[in-house]
Amino acid sequence: MEIEMKTLALVGALIALVATPALAHITLADAEAAAGGAYKAVLQVGHGCEGEATTGIRVQIPDGVIDVKPMPKPGWTLETVAGAYAEPVELFGETLSEGVREIHWSGGELPDAWYDEFVFRGRLTEGLAGQTIYFPVVQECGEAATRWIEIPAEGQTEEDLEEPAPALTVTAPAAGQD
Repeated sequence: MEIEMKTLALVGALIALVATPALAHITLADAEAAAGGAYKAVLQVGHGCEGEATTGIRVQIPDGVIDVKPMPKPGWTLETVAGAYAEPVELFGETLSEGVREIHWSGGELPDAWYDEFVFRGRLTEGLAGQTIYFPVVQECGEAATRWIEIPAEGQTEEDLEEPAPALTVTAPAAGQD
């Protein structure tokens, strides 16, 4: 019985060690959404950069994500960078050719031992259906930074990368979607 308990404890410890790196990345709370509708992106930040507090989050918006609006965060400065879309899109009878391409929250301080979320919303164009898209993030920690910008090459998964970009799997449009 004692050997079984030690074995179980060892297995549990090994699982915790293997699972910990996956929790260390910046991820999206909802990693799957339907094309053709609204999407609320919640970037989960579980730690700083090598022990340092997070002082800025910069996220790049991929092609096909339009009408992006970030959520202000008390104590942080919010900036957006607008730019041209890869191709014009129709939204509620209006043709959009540009919009938010990057969001930057800065000036706050998220201690390494704390967790927080950074939120924005946008719309996923129907052309994204069946794709996985990536939101490259630069996590600033004073003078240091961690670049969560790696995108898997063919045959790789996010687990193969040291600093993977948050990924979103876009499914077919839902019936009756707005």
